[in-house]
Amino acid sequence: MPLLEEEALKLSEVQRLEGHTDRVWGLAWNPATGADGVPAILASCSGDKTVRIWQQRSPSSISFDCKAVLEDRHDRTVRSCAWSPSGKQLATASFDATTAIWEENGSDFECVSTLEGHENEVKSVSWNASGSLLATCSRDKCVWIWEVLPGNEFDCVSVLTGHTQDVKMVQWHPTVDVLFSCSYDNTIKVWAEDGDSDDWRCVQTLSESNSGHTSTVWALSFNVTGDNMVTCSDDLTIKVWGVDIIRLQSGDINASWCHLCTMSGYHDRTIFSVHWSREGIIATGAADDAIRLFGESEDHSADGPSYKLLLKKEKAHAMDINSVQWSPTGNMLLASASDDGTIKIWKLESMQ
Repeated sequence: MPLLEEEALKLSEVQRLEGHTDRVWGLAWNPATGADGVPAILASCSGDKTVRIWQQRSPSSISFDCKAVLEDRHDRTVRSCAWSPSGKQLATASFDATTAIWEENGSDFECVSTLEGHENEVKSVSWNASGSLLATCSRDKCVWIWEVLPGNEFDCVSVLTGHTQDVKMVQWHPTVDVLFSCSYDNTIKVWAEDGDSDDWRCVQTLSESNSGHTSTVWALSFNVTGDNMVTCSDDLTIKVWGVDIIRLQSGDINASWCHLCTMSGYHDRTIFSVHWSREGIIATGAADDAIRLFGESEDHSADGPSYKLLLKKEKAHAMDINSVQWSPTGNMLLASASDDGTIKIWKLESMQ
């Protein structure tokens, strides 16, 4: 694939999106947009207590405009946002201990449900692949799983307690109903429903004892096929994990994830965000204000895959980068969000 030729890649800033009046924490591309003539839509959330919806001017344009501002619902920082798989609903998680569910209503968005239960700040929210389940996590060390019911009702079906510290992120596997959470306790936990009892339980913990991270795990992301996961940490490394995807997809919730490789020496400040593109390129956003891109190296060793640094974009933002998110439609657009209050849209291009 030509895009993995190291010398031939260029990450160009296409647009800077301004409007938030505080740091921008999270980003989410609407999965039902950006292809088949539908302009791409991106949501951003901020310390200014609002969510902004940005829309591509036209399918052929790379320019985005702010289409809506979702406000007056959260009274503290909005830390995370996530679109449902259908793209019809947006969930927003806030430091006010609530998660709001929004729906487009004509040219505006309305809050159709508010999920309460966490004791304090909600840090992350994620929908499963079918849109039937929603997960949230909090500084209260808990992960909640909500069942999506008709009429914008959400029923908490499980409260998962296992982490010993603040839970930074929850993320569903892209094809099976297995949930992943990462925490200030340096671990990643894997949760699945026990078929016999309908109870959710922790089926695996990835920690320092099994080649895991030695400090806070900030984020995780899956490759397109779901057989690999990448995690990033305050320990300045990113790690790639693998699973027997056939076993996992056949319903074996105990299929275990194993460490494949660690990328160290590339970052000298905390890595806050990691995201894997459909084309196999891993992006990171870090406290050194840079964006880095990694790709799988051709030279496989007996120990498994290895990855190489494809590109480093110095000073991508003026301050910490909190989120990097590839567009899901394969157009090589990358969005980044920063403490500097801006969002940037980048295009990855081959210079050949």
